Amino acid sequence: MALCGGVGAMALPSELIVHIFSFLSDRDKLRASAVCSRWRECLFYPALWTELKLRIGGGCDGSDETSKLEFLMRKFGSFVRELQLELAPVEGHLGPLNNEPPSARMEQPLGPDGDPQLSERWRDAMATYLDQVLCVFTSIRNNRNLQKLSLYGDTFILQQEGLLDSSNLHKIHQGDKKINEIQQLFMELLSNSRQLRWLSCGFMLGLVTPCSLACLSNPSAETLQHLSLLDHQLGPLISPSELDRLSNIHSLALDFSDFTSELCGLLASPRRTPLHRLALLLNGAALEFKPLEGTATEDDWKALVRVSANLRVYIMALEVDNSELLRVLKPSLPLERLHLDSYSTLVSDATLELISQQYNKTLTHFLLLRDGPDFPDLSVNRNEDPLVLLAWRCTQLAVLVIHGYTVWSHNLVAISRLRGSSLRVLTVSEESIDFDPDQSLYMEGDPVHNLVKEVSLGLSRVWHPCLDSSGVLSEPTQHFHRELQAFCVGM
Repeated sequence: MALCGGVGAMALPSELIVHIFSFLSDRDKLRASAVCSRWRECLFYPALWTELKLRIGGGCDGSDETSKLEFLMRKFGSFVRELQLELAPVEGHLGPLNNEPPSARMEQPLGPDGDPQLSERWRDAMATYLDQVLCVFTSIRNNRNLQKLSLYGDTFILQQEGLLDSSNLHKIHQGDKKINEIQQLFMELLSNSRQLRWLSCGFMLGLVTPCSLACLSNPSAETLQHLSLLDHQLGPLISPSELDRLSNIHSLALDFSDFTSELCGLLASPRRTPLHRLALLLNGAALEFKPLEGTATEDDWKALVRVSANLRVYIMALEVDNSELLRVLKPSLPLERLHLDSYSTLVSDATLELISQQYNKTLTHFLLLRDGPDFPDLSVNRNEDPLVLLAWRCTQLAVLVIHGYTVWSHNLVAISRLRGSSLRVLTVSEESIDFDPDQSLYMEGDPVHNLVKEVSLGLSRVWHPCLDSSGVLSEPTQHFHRELQAFCVGM
């Protein structure tokens, strides 16, 4: 980096060096900081680190990941304005023990108290998680400039399979003490905040309690525009009185069972800022202890839509049977995105029929995923395939993703022709596609090649089926967390 007259880069004023470094990515900034002490001093200038996006974990060396997090938090935690953090301490620990099949995780021997025995690997994973959360909140507790805090704890698989939940934390060394300290630090952060606009806590085991939001400062209660509180293990994390304080909320994400009639009534108040985005997660496994009784009724939705005319709703349903789906899919609900995900539960053709009729003017995203051993045919005993009808009726449909159900090739062609180039995303796993044997009698060439050609013509772009089902299937709650980020800002 030579300059005129042989003057080196070290002669540049610090302000200019900081400006040049502002064009680097976070990763490149950290690499550049190793060049010399002068660069390191300039690179850790607060103006360069107003926003920090991190994903910590995924490896077996949890201590190494924690040390990296400690360094970053120590440097930037006190002044960063936007912090987006995904903690994944359990990745690398979730591989089947002794090469046993994944299903064997459900059959681990029980301990003397009736709980699954926790191996050292599980204990280490959760100990890492607690240490990392403590590190984050110790560093940001007094940050009054924080405007956006988005946290996701990738521990849902442990909770879902019953291997570990907040009641097991006492089995981790100093688990109770650490979780109490984490909760206090979180409430201290909320109390010290002055201009918080975005608060998102997704599946952060043991972090949010029903009392947490009571600590939110009055200035942040006025500035807060997005709130996301998701945790399968607890009851409602926000009370009507606390929601009433947050009069300028534009977007909200909750567990479906927590979206009560009373909360919906508060949001329908004309003295509040109209709600623009609402994301709801419905977990069938949690309905036993978080029932749907008391959730928003049809009249509640009508009242809410009258006040919030531009409201759009995103629902993800995990392992929910058809009877429960029909209970929650109210006619007046302005549904824009629907993600149905399951392993054993089947979505019926009648449910798809209702979806395509009720939400024909609002539905833009529809994901139908099933990670089961068979591929049921939804068009059996029907003149018209329900997915084709959905593509025909839902005139705003832009994203369609299908896996785990049989999709006949001719129906896939019909969908592409009905929606054309307006269908921005059409993702169908190859193993979900089937071919009518009668068609091969009068069609020449390879049927897969013909399908690719016809669908590509219908969409006016090159299209291919998804060859790897892992490209379609993802960890549901992580997908929901990331999608709602885009959904709630109107993307």
